Amino acid sequence: MRSKSLASIAVAAGLALAVSACGANTSSGTGGSSNTNSGSTGGAKVGVILPETASSARWEGFDKPLLEKALKAEGLDPDIQNAQGDVQKFSTLADGMINAGVKVLIIATPNSEVGASVAKKAQAQGIQVIDYDRLNLGGSSSYYVSFDNVKVGELQGQGMADALKNSPQGANVIEIEGAPTDNNATLFADGQKKVLKPLYDSGKLKLVQSQPIDNWDNQKGGQVFEQILTSNSGKVDGVVAANDGLAGAVITILKKVGLNGKVPVTGQDATPDGLQAVLRGDQYMTVFKPINEEAQAAAKLAAALAKGDTAGADALANKKEKDPKGNRDVKSVLLTPQLITKDKVKAVVDAGFVKASEICVADTQAACTELGIK
Repeated sequence: MRSKSLASIAVAAGLALAVSACGANTSSGTGGSSNTNSGSTGGAKVGVILPETASSARWEGFDKPLLEKALKAEGLDPDIQNAQGDVQKFSTLADGMINAGVKVLIIATPNSEVGASVAKKAQAQGIQVIDYDRLNLGGSSSYYVSFDNVKVGELQGQGMADALKNSPQGANVIEIEGAPTDNNATLFADGQKKVLKPLYDSGKLKLVQSQPIDNWDNQKGGQVFEQILTSNSGKVDGVVAANDGLAGAVITILKKVGLNGKVPVTGQDATPDGLQAVLRGDQYMTVFKPINEEAQAAAKLAAALAKGDTAGADALANKKEKDPKGNRDVKSVLLTPQLITKDKVKAVVDAGFVKASEICVADTQAACTELGIK
């Protein structure tokens, strides 16, 4: 998203964001390179506030080191902090960065309300604000850097459609979605519907229930899934999970009832745990969002803004993202996500996003050998 999770990051990897229910991600920070532009902004201070670590391991494992590398490569002086899911801490960190005189503030917020409040305070001090990964609805940030999140949902929907293409009519599908306060979760669901709603309408698939999970809480997601499964007499043929963390929680329940590996589960973020699950066959697919590309785009945009080069910034952010609450179009950089099934996991390793040693463990080594992952 995770993904949250990191649900994440796929040719392959992840965003909630996300994002693993079972373990933390790590990154060597080698997933790409930036052209060094040392001193081009005179070491201008850039503040970065990341949202949390509980539901998505991507923020500390990937975004933080990759943003630090990319910002320094642009000649900037980054201060990167994590609010640990606490909106008050997020505001306090922002106040400190504003008072310290940052030229640009990059924010990935726990929710739109705190993001909008922080952006307003920063802009009152002449500080440019970039929404990172998550658009703050009703906010005033001038720029937005993320992946095409509707496309992420379309890939998840397509993955489920592909996995169930030979299933009997009326196959039961349960959807475990992300936080209702996260605009990305809404966009993921919108993308899923583009693919799956026609299948629901035709009766090819049957939507048992679609349930958002507050705060992308993996434990809660597993509990909710188990309740829905029980109420449906234990019948399920596919699970749309919004990120790898929620997918991991779902798979834990499926293992309890002997259905893991038999019921396709989607994910997002290409986390090591998610990729292991894909290699084992417990998870059908994940979405890879190359976070190094997102970090580099944010850094280049911040460098232009720190120099007062709004024309250059506008050239980089040459797409638009609709803010329906604020009734405005936000200048955006929207990157392309990638669908990762078992046969494509190697692409995530080859991209430097994860190491083979992180995903090729005892129960996946045979699959790694077969796929040439080493």
